[in-house]
Amino acid sequence: MNLTEIQAALRARNFDAWLFYDHHHRDPIAYHVLGLPESLHVTRRWYYVVPAEGEPVKLVHRIESFRLDSLPGKKHVYSAWQEQHEQLKSMLSPYKNLAMQYSPNNSIPYISLVDGGTIELLRSFGKNIMSSGDLVSQFEATWTEDQIKSHFAAGESIDGIMRATFKEIGARVRNGGTTEHEIQDFIMEAFKRENLVTDAPANVSVNANSGNPHYGPSKEKPVPIRKGDFVLLDIWGKKDTPNAVFYDITWTGVVDATPTSKQQEIFNAVTKARDVGFAKVKSAIDSGKKIAGWEVDQATRDSIESAGYGKYFVHRTGHSIGVDIHANGANMDNLETKDEREILPNSCFSIEPGIYLPEFGVRSEYDVLVRNGKAEITGKVQNELVLI
Repeated sequence: MNLTEIQAALRARNFDAWLFYDHHHRDPIAYHVLGLPESLHVTRRWYYVVPAEGEPVKLVHRIESFRLDSLPGKKHVYSAWQEQHEQLKSMLSPYKNLAMQYSPNNSIPYISLVDGGTIELLRSFGKNIMSSGDLVSQFEATWTEDQIKSHFAAGESIDGIMRATFKEIGARVRNGGTTEHEIQDFIMEAFKRENLVTDAPANVSVNANSGNPHYGPSKEKPVPIRKGDFVLLDIWGKKDTPNAVFYDITWTGVVDATPTSKQQEIFNAVTKARDVGFAKVKSAIDSGKKIAGWEVDQATRDSIESAGYGKYFVHRTGHSIGVDIHANGANMDNLETKDEREILPNSCFSIEPGIYLPEFGVRSEYDVLVRNGKAEITGKVQNELVLI
């Protein structure tokens, strides 16, 4: 935990304090931000308040009184619930506006981790509970220089794997055929050679399967890839090094000399919306304006609506990227949630609109990094369907 940085962030955002609370590891964000081991055995409630100014204070149960000893600050202990309430009220008495892992109306569920009963208790003390969303983004989803380097290293490898995979599909189709799962295996073997790791195998989707955004190939139900097929490849991974961050892209192609007019139309609509989303980010960052994730999603969504395919764009535009593929920063989302979190410097996210028809689906994805007052696409950009 970097106490100085946390307190500076609290002052900058006009919070009196950040209250961390957990019971049985319900709030993994608290452990990440405070630098507590995730293996910590916790069976009783603990509280840790970091004020914008002054010394932190902790409240722990007597039988687990040592749980927060690695953190700075004065310690209070309790056993009975009445004592817990009294101690908690006392330690929070100097503070009115408390940041917590809370989201009004549960609008951002990734942040909304504190239970309703605890919120009610704190409000009974006269406290104003506010969302820690942007604080979490700052301390959980912004990258160091080494992490930025790891992202570009992963990108160089994955861009190469993407090119090689399309070539491999073409070669196999011309020489007897292949399946989605076999191509997935080809990608994962390439991951081993490139020292890449991931949380799940790459997605290889053919024809109608590409119209299912979260489809995954199955060895038990092999799907052949043949001449004339439409193919979607979604590949994400990171270097197998400490604190490395992910790189995540989606490309599409056809196993033919030319795409159909419908395939080309949908590809054009998706890539146009993708680039409208990036332009929205770039314009704001270039001019020094704040921009929230929902604004990017709305820009891409408006573009696809104007093309007449709004009802086929069934997910958010993009997600925060970090040590986990779905990190705790701002998502590009005004569909599933209205993500009002700010896009912060040294943060990265995907832009990946899609149109999913019954016969095939197109998603086009690249990653965007904000740093040094600019927004940049971090890898290769697909501007034409791959002719496999």
